Amino acid sequence: MMSVRYLRQAGRPLIQSISQASSIARCSQSPNCGNSLTRTVWGSRKVAFGRCLATSAARCQDDMEGYSSFKQKRRTELQAEKESEDPLFTETHPRLLHRAERMSVPEFHDAFRECPDGSRTVNVYGRVRSKRVVGKGLMFVDIVNEFTRLQVMISRKTCMVDEEERRLKFAMFRNLIEVGDHISIVGVPTRTKAGELTIEATSLPELLSPTMEQIPEKLTDSKTRMQERHVDMLVNREAIDVLRLRAQILQHMREYFNSKKFLEFQTPILAENAGGAVARPFVTRATEFKNKDLALRIAPELWLKRLVIGGVDKVFEIGPSFRNEGVDATHNPEFTMCEFYSAYSNLEDLIKETEELLCSLAQHTQNLIATDLTSLPPIDMAQFERPFKRVEFVPALQEALGLRLPKLSSPDALPELLAILKLARIEVPGEVPSSLAKLLDRLAAIYLEPMSFTQPILIMNHPACMSPLAKSFLCPETYQLISARAELFIGGRELANMYEEENDPEAQRRKLLDHRNLVNKDDGSIAIEDPEPIETSESIETPEGETPEGETPAEETLDEPFEDEDGDAAPLDQSFVKALDYGLPPTGGWGCGVERMVMLFSGANRISDCLSFGTIRNVVGLSSAEESKKTSSDEIKKTSLEEDEKTSNKTS
Repeated sequence: MMSVRYLRQAGRPLIQSISQASSIARCSQSPNCGNSLTRTVWGSRKVAFGRCLATSAARCQDDMEGYSSFKQKRRTELQAEKESEDPLFTETHPRLLHRAERMSVPEFHDAFRECPDGSRTVNVYGRVRSKRVVGKGLMFVDIVNEFTRLQVMISRKTCMVDEEERRLKFAMFRNLIEVGDHISIVGVPTRTKAGELTIEATSLPELLSPTMEQIPEKLTDSKTRMQERHVDMLVNREAIDVLRLRAQILQHMREYFNSKKFLEFQTPILAENAGGAVARPFVTRATEFKNKDLALRIAPELWLKRLVIGGVDKVFEIGPSFRNEGVDATHNPEFTMCEFYSAYSNLEDLIKETEELLCSLAQHTQNLIATDLTSLPPIDMAQFERPFKRVEFVPALQEALGLRLPKLSSPDALPELLAILKLARIEVPGEVPSSLAKLLDRLAAIYLEPMSFTQPILIMNHPACMSPLAKSFLCPETYQLISARAELFIGGRELANMYEEENDPEAQRRKLLDHRNLVNKDDGSIAIEDPEPIETSESIETPEGETPEGETPAEETLDEPFEDEDGDAAPLDQSFVKALDYGLPPTGGWGCGVERMVMLFSGANRISDCLSFGTIRNVVGLSSAEESKKTSSDEIKKTSLEEDEKTSNKTS
């Protein structure tokens, strides 16, 4: 029979098993009952509780298949207490009633930090994080609400009037309440002898929502932490602090753009075209368009530029984007993008905005880490001194390679560059790139991006073939056709991308066609082809589908560009090109991945730490984990029954 322990008084178990509860219940029915435990400890009301416990346990036993021993114990205890003659908690999940002036824990600290007002009764709520019993009539409970801790003092003398009721109900509360329970406290502010601000309960706290699983002291396994992210947030302060920092970064970015008179818009996420960025889209179908493929957006860029054409000179958006590609330490198919577009702005304006935004974010997050988010590492403010170092793409790459690049706008530039590299005995890791843009991007990852390990850098003026949506011009020094573009790199990772937008309709059409010659539909849109997802080798080798923890940003820089690159090209959105006919003013565009920004300021090594519930592998893995638990429920039940039988034998 299943073992149940509950209600200890003076350190002794009052009832240790269901069989003992049944014995007390039977004994109480006899007027000549000789059970000393019944006579001296419980009394009539306590016997009734024992009877309820036995009945409840017997009724619930069949419903507890696969439950942990803690959950079995809690369900039995709470049900028995609820069905007793004079229950302490009539409901385990009652509707919330404010029984006095309502206050959050932070508000309580603000109101009474200087001078506790012992005559002011308030009602606070929170989750129990710890409890300490001091003798028979006093206990302290720490609760947490809005990430702030408050000590609660519960004294038997102040909670009830009747002595017998006081003694019994205090003991019941002391033993029923568990770490993780949500409770409501009505009381007055005071200070303990140690000087700690405390709320002294004037009545026994009310149980609002009991925890039915035991909260562990810590979680260290990364897979378990992501599969039970809610538990991870409860026990690992850093996990929730990273997400709190993310929220603060988003709020600060919105405040920054609002202060600059930008308007925030929400653009379509599901459309026929995935957007202007270079990536593989997610493809789906809608019941409204049975014969037409739709795609989740890759970026909001083309929609936002349409808004600028429509007269919204300053616009920004923070929202989700989707790319049907691999998962690693810095990439997830679903992520958050921030983009802004400003009419009559050039590359210099964008760089100044970038430096101002990054420096203000650094200062803001450093203040948060120093005060509230103390589990996160401090920020090196020396990194964010303006101006950031600028690196010209073509001259810097030529210097690093020790050779002169061919004319990159030539149709034969790719084979020419490969031949030059071969003659110079310069090896390019991975398979031979399928385009000049990919080869140049790979060389930049090897020779230019590592410069950002010592300080932030802006890699500027990329070859025009790498940026089909950017305005281009002939460089007077290298005589290469280059784009008015810059990328911000910090610690080997790209943080932001910015450029002057191409606003010439014919030039835009030509650049997109040159970038990839796709077959257009009759209605002017682009066909979405090759929707199969990319499976990277590293996503199979690691439990979470991510780069193993401990991999350095330098190793990420080398790994990142060499994933499957087939099919990556900017689509030709004919409707956008047609919209340009109405006149896009000279416009500067800027974009960043929010998770990358959070990684920078939180010190997180993996993008999964900056997502509420991890990467797509973690999210999809939740259901499979539950199936695994269900499959093993018989084994759990068998083990639990064996342990209960051993405990029962020892008790006998």
